[in-house]
Amino acid sequence: MAEPAPARPAATVLLLRDGPAGPEVFMVVRHRQIEFAAGALVFPGGRVEAADAEIAAGLDAADPFAALRVAAIREAFEESGLLLARTEAGVALTPAQGAAVAAAHREALNAGARGFAALLQAEGLVPDIGALVRFAHWVTPEDLPKRFDTHFFLAPAPGGHAAAHDGHEAVDSVWITPEAALAAAEAGTRTVLFPTRLNLRRLAGAASLEAALAAARAREVVRVQPVLETDATSGARFLRIPVEAGYGGPLFPAGTRAM
Repeated sequence: MAEPAPARPAATVLLLRDGPAGPEVFMVVRHRQIEFAAGALVFPGGRVEAADAEIAAGLDAADPFAALRVAAIREAFEESGLLLARTEAGVALTPAQGAAVAAAHREALNAGARGFAALLQAEGLVPDIGALVRFAHWVTPEDLPKRFDTHFFLAPAPGGHAAAHDGHEAVDSVWITPEAALAAAEAGTRTVLFPTRLNLRRLAGAASLEAALAAARAREVVRVQPVLETDATSGARFLRIPVEAGYGGPLFPAGTRAM
């Protein structure tokens, strides 16, 4: 058997705000012509870059997840325009300041013409890694050709700041309750990947943003790497995950296995 493809480190962030029906999460729809998760409703996220680790090292933080948090912050800004950062004095950005930073840097950052470190230096900002709470850890199964080792984080969206998809990798965006996203997936009006669906289920039912963050802080993060199994009698396919991960069971129907 061939060696499995390496799982590349990645980070994803669930940006949350309180809404009339409970916490809402910012999600984007991937462009149908991109390589991974084409057409799916997903949380902002992507690969960890070497520059993310360099920024994290400069923060002088003992946090072993610092580079992942920086990557999540960068990806959130690229895909939503929301920047989880503070001034060097520790002051949060106002909505007007956030909009000005996005107008000045987001397009160049997405085009690869400017690095995230250059943006931070130009604006005198520091990534607010302390705002991100660990939520989940998923690794793509070994038999798939494109694999990621993805850490999921929760973070409060900056209050009053406007979010919008980038129009390139993401062609649409929405603030949506987890319950509504799950209902759309069940109805077939949205494509939602297996890890996304289970993490929406975990988030569903939280009474508020603060309740969701508190629950995440209290829960142990267990590494999940689904294993495909086939029932010898029925031929039905299932994905097995650790029951300790807290998703309500070890076996889930594989379906189309969109992962």
